[in-house]
Amino acid sequence: MGMVGGGIGAFIGEVHRKAAAMDGQIELVCGAFDIDPEKSKEAGKLFFLPEDRVYGTYQEMFAAEKKLPEGERMDFVSIVTPNHVHFPVAKAALENGFHVVSEKPMTVTSEEAGELVALAGETGLEFAVTHTYTGYPMVKQARHMIRNGDLGKLRKVVVEYPQGWLSTKLEGTVQQATWRTDPKQAGPAGAMGDIGSHAENLAEYITGLRITEICADLTTHVEGRPLDDDVNVLLRFENGARGVMHASQISAGEENALRIFVYGEKGGIEWHQHNPNTLLVKHLDRPMEVYRTGVDHGGYLSDAAMHNTRVPGGHPEGYIEAFANIYRNFAHTLGCLMQGEKPSPEMLDFPTAKDGLRGMRFIETVIASSNNDQKWTPVK
Repeated sequence: MGMVGGGIGAFIGEVHRKAAAMDGQIELVCGAFDIDPEKSKEAGKLFFLPEDRVYGTYQEMFAAEKKLPEGERMDFVSIVTPNHVHFPVAKAALENGFHVVSEKPMTVTSEEAGELVALAGETGLEFAVTHTYTGYPMVKQARHMIRNGDLGKLRKVVVEYPQGWLSTKLEGTVQQATWRTDPKQAGPAGAMGDIGSHAENLAEYITGLRITEICADLTTHVEGRPLDDDVNVLLRFENGARGVMHASQISAGEENALRIFVYGEKGGIEWHQHNPNTLLVKHLDRPMEVYRTGVDHGGYLSDAAMHNTRVPGGHPEGYIEAFANIYRNFAHTLGCLMQGEKPSPEMLDFPTAKDGLRGMRFIETVIASSNNDQKWTPVK
C-alpha cells in the first residue's frame, strides 16, 4: 500500500499502519505523508522507505507509481488526511487505477461521495471506508443473530458515542482538536462527522436496516467553537423500528464509550466498545446469555465472528485488531481479484464507498433537521 497523510505526530496514520501490518498481508511501500515535502521525507526515513518512494505530493506519487511494473508499484492507497482532502485524493487514485482505503467521513459532501461511488463502479476498483467498529467479532455476531431472526422483528435501537476530550477549548494547542473543529478541514459537522458517523454506521450495519427519517438537535457548548460538539437524534428505521442516537465530545469524563442496544419482539442485544469481547443477549423467556469472542461452546458463534477472531478465548482483542480485520478482509479481496478468483462473503465484509455515501447523507440530514422547525426530516 501507499499512504497519503499520516506523517510524524499524526494519530490515525499510525493506527492504520499498525492495523495494515498485523497479518503480514500488506506492506507499506510508498507515501506522501505530509503537505510539507521535507516533513514527508522525514516520515519516510522513519518508516524505512527508500527515498525514491517518498513523495512530496499525492499527485506526484500516483504518477510515479503508475509507471512502475505490476508487483512493484503500490496496489492501493490508504488516505489518512483531514476530511477535506479525502475526496481529491480518492478521486485521483481511482482515476489512476489504484484501489482505495479511506478514513471516514468519506468526503465532506454527499455530492462528492456520490461521485466516488460512481467512479469506483465505473473502474471496478475496490473502495473501503474504515468504520472500525464493524470489525469486532461480537459486532459480527450481533449482526448474524439479527439477520437470523433470533430477536424477531426489530422495534428499538439505541446507539450512543460519548467522549469528553473536547469539554474545554483545545483548539490552537492540540493538533487533533484544531483540525477537527475547523469547518475548512473537517467539513460542515464536528462531533457528528467525527464520531456520529460511526454511530450511524454501526446501527445500520448491525440491524441491516436503513434509517429513513430523523429529528435532530445539534449543539455547540464550548464558546467560540464553529462546529457542533454535541448531537442528539431521534431515528426512524425502514421497518418501523424507532431509535435514539447521541454523540458527544463534551461528555466530561467519558473516554470512547461507544455502545449499542437493539431490541426485537423476542429479545435484545447489548454491546460496549469498552468491553468488546462480550455480547449480551437478552430473552423474554429465559435468563440473559453472555457470548464471548473466541469461546464457541456448541457452535454458538457465527462464521463471520469466528473469521474475525484472532486469538483463543480469554485473550483480549481490541481496537487495533478490529481495525486490522478491515484491512485483512480488504487485502484478501484484492488478492482474489488479482488471481481471477471470487472473494468469499467473509472477505467482502468491510465498509464500502456506498456506506460512506450513506454516512454523508445522514450527516447532511442531521444538519438540515437541526436547522429547521420540521419535526421529521427524510434521509435521502
